[in-house]
Amino acid sequence: MTSLSAEPGRPQAPPGEAPAHRFRAALRRRRRLLVVLAVAALLAQMAAAMLSTAWSQSPTTDEPVYAASGVFYLKEHDLRYNAEHPPLGKLIIGAGPVLAGARVDAGFGGDQYAAGRHVLYDWGNDARRLMLAARLPVIVLTLAFGLVLFAFARDLTGPAGGLGALTLYAFSPDVIAHGSLATLDVPMAGFLLTAVWLLWRARRRPLYVPLAAAALGAALATKMSALPAVPVLMGLAAASVWAASRRTRGPSGARRAVLIGAMSAAGVALIAVAVVWATYLAVDPRLRWTTPAGVPPVGGLRGLAIALMPFPEPFQDGMRLQFRFEGLHWTGFLFGQTYRGPLWYYLPAALLVKTPLGMLALWALGVAALWAVPRLRPAAPYLLVPAVVLLAAASTGSRNFGVRYAIFIPMFLAVVAAGTTLLRRRWVPAVAGALLLFVAVSSLRTYPFYLPYSNEAFGGPSKTHLRLHDSNVDWGQDLGRLADRLRDRYPGEPVWLVYKGAGDPSYYGIDASDPRVAPPGQVHGLLVLSDSWIAKSDPRLTPLIATSERIDEVGHSITIFRRP
Repeated sequence: MTSLSAEPGRPQAPPGEAPAHRFRAALRRRRRLLVVLAVAALLAQMAAAMLSTAWSQSPTTDEPVYAASGVFYLKEHDLRYNAEHPPLGKLIIGAGPVLAGARVDAGFGGDQYAAGRHVLYDWGNDARRLMLAARLPVIVLTLAFGLVLFAFARDLTGPAGGLGALTLYAFSPDVIAHGSLATLDVPMAGFLLTAVWLLWRARRRPLYVPLAAAALGAALATKMSALPAVPVLMGLAAASVWAASRRTRGPSGARRAVLIGAMSAAGVALIAVAVVWATYLAVDPRLRWTTPAGVPPVGGLRGLAIALMPFPEPFQDGMRLQFRFEGLHWTGFLFGQTYRGPLWYYLPAALLVKTPLGMLALWALGVAALWAVPRLRPAAPYLLVPAVVLLAAASTGSRNFGVRYAIFIPMFLAVVAAGTTLLRRRWVPAVAGALLLFVAVSSLRTYPFYLPYSNEAFGGPSKTHLRLHDSNVDWGQDLGRLADRLRDRYPGEPVWLVYKGAGDPSYYGIDASDPRVAPPGQVHGLLVLSDSWIAKSDPRLTPLIATSERIDEVGHSITIFRRP
């Protein structure tokens, strides 16, 4: 008699194999569930770290400008603020305050810095609530990019590599620090990572190419420093289409594959440019624009390049502003030395200080795996070339202000590190696991002071100010903590404050004077200095510091002296 459950025409497994097949299927489902739970746990701890950090930190230097610009874009459809950066990142940031009910004065005529102060403090808004609302969209994006990074690494190496890469990302002090701020660095880097991942997938399904182009356009529409990646990703698009066509074309199809690859590269550029245009038009469909005062004329090859780029006029003026900034001589600080102008090795040196030691080791092992494992070699151009080109471009810049200019490095190299799981050596699993644990412990120990993080070889967060400055250490994030410290330990004492950041000391209840504008003989009491000001060796402050006693510090970013 034929079994009622058997399907006609389908071969039946031998009786002994059916239970084994069901067991293997159940085991696969259990493994998938465990991977999902691990991903959720890693992102949950990252979210907790970013949310608590975002709530506790005062506004950093750039945040009020970006938040105010985004609010004006969305509510007033006015492009005049912060022309040096395209609108998309600020639209994302501004969505939070707008949804939170931010109020603005439509007739306000001040500059972007004044707009940032007024939006936070002067138009009836709750500054702390508004700042958290501006940071939340970036936090959500940062978590979403974590999923992209996991998917990219899993595609290359499997679930174990994906989880390893996500662990590096979720515990990266720099990614947590800047992913919890209403700034543009992490969104730009994340959009680029997404574009590269989609181009990798296009090696099997070329339909991913337009999506990759849109992601590249989003990066360009967030920050102009993505521009050096455009020719790189155009080349990767052509390579992906070529690779996809190899499986289907005949001996005579090579010429057609080359043509399709070239068309794909051109299509990537066209779609990316279209996304930039769409972003500006989303703010103001009529694209009303008057070149603001202070935009310099740019001649020579730079001026010609700007004129030939098919971007809207506000984008072109933003490029002119960026070239003006690059022409200035900024004050830098590296390994205890103050200097003027850029150092080409600044970013690699800063990354060496601010990257967990275990992460550095896994990056090195991952690069070795790209060479040693044949199946990973095709991925090397996708992971290394964009990162190297962007790092080289950033290293030529004049603003040595922090590793945020290279925040794409921990993202791309986390995927690279996933290749370690494919190295066929007995010691690899134990060593890789130990290094991941070292990274996690180092990151957890620095909580909640992620901005001033440095690794153990350089003394940890409390010593970072001795080697680096600005957004590596002190970007204005600890004004609220300073207010608590002054109230708890030094009530009633006169305070002389030089603070780097965009927060308003009076909002936090700090009543302080500026020692830079007073005769030194009148400066007595507490001398409170942001560490970035100490690093600059300002001649107005150096004599005061020399005759004061260091008595306290706040958040590893602000030092308190007592001056008799």
